[in-house]
Amino acid sequence: MSAKGPNSDKELFYSRNIGIAAHIDAGKTTTSERILFYSGKNHKIGEVHDGNTTMDWMVQEQERGITITSAATSLIWKNYKINLIDTPGHVDFTIEVERSLRVLDGAVAVFDAANGVEPQSETVWRQANKHKVPRICLINKMDKVGADFFMSVKSIETKLAANPIPVQIPFGAEDKFTGVIDLLDMKLFLWEDSSSKMGDTYKTIGIPAENLEEVKSFRSKVIEKIVELDDALLEIYLNGGDLTLEQLKASLRNSTLKLKAFPVFCGSAFKNKGIQPLLDGVIDYLPSPLDREVVYGTSLHTSEPIEIKVNSQDPFCGLAFKIANDPFSGNLTYVRAYGGQLNVGDTVMNPRLNKREKIQKLLKMHANHREEIQSLSAGDIGAVIGLKLSGTGDTLCSDKRVVSLESIKSPEPVISLVVEPKSSSDQEKMIAALQKLEREDPSCRLKTDPETGQTLLYGMGELHLEILLDRLKREFKIAVNTGKPQVSYREVITKSANASYTFEREIAGEGHYSRVDLKIEQIAYDKGLEFKSNVALTKDFTQDILKAVEDGFRESAEVGVKAGLPLIGIKCTLLSIDLRKEALSELAFKTATMYAFKEALKAAACELVEPIFKVEVNCPESYTGGVVSDINARRGKINSIEMKSQGIQVISAEIPLEKLFGYATDVRSLSQGRASFSMEFFQYASVNPKILAEILNSLGR
Repeated sequence: MSAKGPNSDKELFYSRNIGIAAHIDAGKTTTSERILFYSGKNHKIGEVHDGNTTMDWMVQEQERGITITSAATSLIWKNYKINLIDTPGHVDFTIEVERSLRVLDGAVAVFDAANGVEPQSETVWRQANKHKVPRICLINKMDKVGADFFMSVKSIETKLAANPIPVQIPFGAEDKFTGVIDLLDMKLFLWEDSSSKMGDTYKTIGIPAENLEEVKSFRSKVIEKIVELDDALLEIYLNGGDLTLEQLKASLRNSTLKLKAFPVFCGSAFKNKGIQPLLDGVIDYLPSPLDREVVYGTSLHTSEPIEIKVNSQDPFCGLAFKIANDPFSGNLTYVRAYGGQLNVGDTVMNPRLNKREKIQKLLKMHANHREEIQSLSAGDIGAVIGLKLSGTGDTLCSDKRVVSLESIKSPEPVISLVVEPKSSSDQEKMIAALQKLEREDPSCRLKTDPETGQTLLYGMGELHLEILLDRLKREFKIAVNTGKPQVSYREVITKSANASYTFEREIAGEGHYSRVDLKIEQIAYDKGLEFKSNVALTKDFTQDILKAVEDGFRESAEVGVKAGLPLIGIKCTLLSIDLRKEALSELAFKTATMYAFKEALKAAACELVEPIFKVEVNCPESYTGGVVSDINARRGKINSIEMKSQGIQVISAEIPLEKLFGYATDVRSLSQGRASFSMEFFQYASVNPKILAEILNSLGR
């Protein structure tokens, strides 16, 4: 395969862009390491617990044994080229999963065989649904005590409202897990339990006689699930006809691509079992770039939709989905190419900024290692050196076809803290470093408190902020003092409102005039801020002036009227305008918008909202009462208490973030160290009026 990347239908057919995603500790990185080893990409298996994995290359990842940033690599499996991205499982780094799924064609969802679907599994699944990403499932850790393949499959069906179709079942479980049975091929794959073999070889034999009838029963059920989704095969099946292996696989592949089915595999990545058949499943059931739905962009000039075909002969169009700070080259921009071909030395247009940037180098990445290439073609993923302005979610395109793709939305940060350098001489250096981290990680925000002048660092959780501060110290050599973490409360509107404002003023001898009429209305909080214009562009009302209107809205939304906090969940629509050619200016329109928005807010009945987290506690039955009482004391809401296995109960609850600081220590104390928990951001919810005054007082309002 050419180092330049795929540029023909044949090469694209033999390509896969996939991600590995799951709940924390389900075994994503371990699975990725085995994939690299068995494909020949790595000559040694890295282990998370040893801190020597390829994909978890950051110091913080190796020290903590968790994935923090998504890592990309490429490998060859049976003449197929696979671009692989390993994503984090911890809720604090969900932006990494979001932007990876935005550009991937398929994904492998990994589940812990003893736990089935866990909280972050649900989040990842929803993200994949949003981006219409076909998936196959791996029930991992089949060697673990309490491993239950069929429970895990059932949890995918019930908790994710999905249609899992097992193409494999385990041969043995827990310490007796030795292989997998392929229900379609009717073969048993057996791995030798020897550390010297490292799972790179396995035996393929027939189904043992004592298991044959049970396996046949499982196979019949699987075939029924496959043909239910295929009218042509269903007719053959009901008429008693024979179905070939090729027909069954082709039908299941088609249903997988349509998100109607999710093939399920099993194995133990840590014990080196089941990974090779999983890779075969990636080839058999996940899409090539040619299989994915047509990508549409919006013309910058006409606002009409434009179809972006996977064709290297068309003008280039790609999406920047990740920025990384490189100590040697500056910004490293990861790009998914959707159409055309990008070459070293090319100049690309950024429609959001209406600016051009030059491609200095193109790279194929293997985690933090790189290989220089000369071009990047449609359907491929690579990295660019030389882009100084472009950020996450920006479209990069040719001047011959200026088009904007759907961007990547960043989640709203839920926690903040004050940061200041230990040495006052490092103030500018600290700000510059934090700005680099902010550009790299869109879920990290940097702001200055307008009242105190203090620098505020916002993030998705305590761990997220801890990692950012650690990087500040290690990578940029800046020591800082910090305040206590604070909850990021937000303001929302409760009803729609209209307002207009006329701005007319003479500044420095020049006249400035504008009038704007706008409407604000409530939308889902997780959508942040949205802007829409009902006013057509003209030679006078230009794109630049429209941008000034949008900037006025977004800047004004940084300060609410209830407590001076940023607003979320607002759609602002520009209804009409008035202008004078002799007094036309961006300043006038921006200022008029800001005043109009403030007027609308007064009538929109603002209220305070707080971040609520979904918490799941695994707790021995004897300690459940104490844990539940503690949750209630934290203003928590118990959703369910379910018996799991071996005397363990699973408590699902919703708790305000304000009451979760230090929860890890408290829950260990309540259970004598025997309970474990996971949590993820759930939603913003209205603050209870009974505690509103208390919160406003804590904010100094």
